[in-house]
Amino acid sequence: MAKSALWWQHDALKWLVLALCTLLSGYLVVLMYVQGEYLFAILTLVLLSVGLAIFAQRRASAWRYVYPGLAGMGLFVLFPLACTIAIAFTNYSSTNQLTFERAQQVLMDRQFQAGAGYNFTLYPQGNQWILALNEADNSLLVSAPFSFDTKSEQTLTLSKSETPPDGEKAMLRVVTQNRQALSLLTAVLPDGSKVRMSSLRQFSGTQPLYTLAENGTLTDKQTGVVWWPNDDSGFYQTKDAARQWTTDKLSPGYTVTVGWKNFLRVMTDEGIKKPFMAIFVWTVVFSAITVFLTVAVGMVLACLMQWESLKGRAVYRLLLILPYAVPAFISILIFKGLFNQSFGEINVMLHNLFGLKPAWFSDPTLARSMLIIVNTWLGYPYMMILCMGLLKAIPDDLYEASAMDGATPMQNFFRITLPLLIKPLTPLMIASFAFNFNNFVLIQLLTNGGPDRLGTTTPAGYTDLLVSYTWRIAFEGGGGQDFGLAAAIATLIFLLVGGLAILNLKATRMKIQ
Repeated sequence: MAKSALWWQHDALKWLVLALCTLLSGYLVVLMYVQGEYLFAILTLVLLSVGLAIFAQRRASAWRYVYPGLAGMGLFVLFPLACTIAIAFTNYSSTNQLTFERAQQVLMDRQFQAGAGYNFTLYPQGNQWILALNEADNSLLVSAPFSFDTKSEQTLTLSKSETPPDGEKAMLRVVTQNRQALSLLTAVLPDGSKVRMSSLRQFSGTQPLYTLAENGTLTDKQTGVVWWPNDDSGFYQTKDAARQWTTDKLSPGYTVTVGWKNFLRVMTDEGIKKPFMAIFVWTVVFSAITVFLTVAVGMVLACLMQWESLKGRAVYRLLLILPYAVPAFISILIFKGLFNQSFGEINVMLHNLFGLKPAWFSDPTLARSMLIIVNTWLGYPYMMILCMGLLKAIPDDLYEASAMDGATPMQNFFRITLPLLIKPLTPLMIASFAFNFNNFVLIQLLTNGGPDRLGTTTPAGYTDLLVSYTWRIAFEGGGGQDFGLAAAIATLIFLLVGGLAILNLKATRMKIQ
């Protein structure tokens, strides 16, 4: 009976937890759907359903330990990757973020002033307010008390008044703070006409700026110009006498599928192709040099730290590991100050010793050299720690035998130490290469990609890596943030890094065998 009671309690607790998780997840799905986030809602619903099926059935108990990892990978890796690839085939940008229906509705909501304007004043009435409009003959039109607390449209009926309401006039600060609520007011005048807030000091008659025709065109009421939806560009545009598209556009635009256009731009547009290829080569060179220097410096220092004749090894070891203990962004910002051309300590020292003041941030070669120096400083402690641990695993008998043969320390290093360290270090070197391939923080904090390249369609610099180049296209584009092009380049980066990783793994496997 005791075992049966325990089993029942355990089973009841499991179902209670599952029920609570289901209710919470279901509530989140509903919220996502209401907000229009349909993809997130569908993905959450699918993950929830699969999770419930796994945790509710005893036959699927083996999957309970694997599913959280698979769900996390699907939610945080595969889903963002799929969204990025999908965006790469659209014109999604700062000017083309909305759907066609939403962009059309934004344009239809635009108003223009049609009729006389009325200066308005607000008077406090307890916790409410009274709206007063001033007519041309200095008479007043006064509303009934209303509240700013409501978030919906309000209609106020105004009537003539000989005297202003009691109380002091509200300051402009009150109008500014409640501007959104005032924009939802519609004031009905005694003659039946309606006015709305048109500025911080006036109410005026307004009308919709555009009328929507059955064929989807918009007609400007003020000018009579007809705007046509162009599904190639994602904008409402006008047509000339020959029925060809003009360059006039209405913002905001809407998102449309452009196929392989963004990828073709990378391959054919010289303003993008030239910097892209140059930045790709520099990214590979930067990653390879960084890996080589960090491993070389870390390995040499690890060997020195194992030298028994060296006094104070513990102090040296502590000092050499300190760069690894300091947060990277702090070290990068400190180096940015040290390399300052005018008052940086490095240039002050070089000027006093050799009369030199290198332009670290404006000369492309010096800027790249500075990046490699700083990145080597940040990366060597990790490699040194790894090598110190690997050196402990090398048998002392090998060095004793080489000493009997009269080998020098350099021969010991290249014939014994280096071959035995390279094999276990190779996977870590591949991981380090992949990390530096996307080392965004270093570029952003130290050089921000500069110095800039001239004659490019997109913002690009001599020290940009592919990842920082993509970021600049997405968020610093002069003609608008081009997320579609940035997503296309991000997709290419994914393919390039994946291809390089596969080649490195194959090469590593061949060396190990």
